[in-house]
Amino acid sequence: MAYQQILTTVKDHTFYITINRPQKLNALNKEVLTELADAIAFANTSEDIQAVLITGAGEKAFVAGADISEFQHYNLEEGKQLAKNGHDQVFNAIENSTKPVVAAINGFALGGGLELAMACHIRIASENARLGLPEVTLGLIPGYGGTQRLTQLVGKGHAFEMIFTAEMITADRAEKIGLVNYVVPQENLLEKANEILGKIKSKAPLAISSAIKAVNASFSKEVNGYQVEIEEFGNCFNTQDFKEGVAAFLEKRKANFKGR
Repeated sequence: MAYQQILTTVKDHTFYITINRPQKLNALNKEVLTELADAIAFANTSEDIQAVLITGAGEKAFVAGADISEFQHYNLEEGKQLAKNGHDQVFNAIENSTKPVVAAINGFALGGGLELAMACHIRIASENARLGLPEVTLGLIPGYGGTQRLTQLVGKGHAFEMIFTAEMITADRAEKIGLVNYVVPQENLLEKANEILGKIKSKAPLAISSAIKAVNASFSKEVNGYQVEIEEFGNCFNTQDFKEGVAAFLEKRKANFKGR
């Protein structure tokens, strides 16, 4: 697919995705979501990609919400389908990606933008970031997993307050309540993201994938998270990376993982 709304590049086994609508503060529309879905699917199948970084173009916004003009006249069924498609094709796909996904939040992360960041496995915010779920001001609620993931990350009390008041919070407040992992100066945002990704990429890729699956299972009512952990732990023993990791440990050298 030739992308029109996002920019992508692969460098040092990291797949960089930049939402490129700065004139609209990188707001999500159907085209952006379609391209994101395709990009995430590509990342999961590419042997050259070990990790994904998602950010927004410019310094003003990561993603300042959804493009409201696209769904202002939707009826009940169209609204449900809008949410379902987003869940299935983009947000759940990111959360369940076999590759770790990091969000570098520059500026506003509102509505669908914050939901996009929350679907990622790790979040880093610039000092000027502002985060919020303002949907109730439109007579809506978050529809791309916001009610669920925000609660998982910060607890019911903070989630209710953010959703009920629709107010933005600062990056420092977001770090304090566990919504983001780190807050750094704007100019150091990608540097910090790449620092974390570098540490991740030095580890066994298949073990990282198993860890993603096991951690996500802890929030699923459909599976037993402990059983998933047991199965994924066992699966690791059947990989070349396990043998290499143990050998490197015993030989007191750096492991050379191949993702096999």
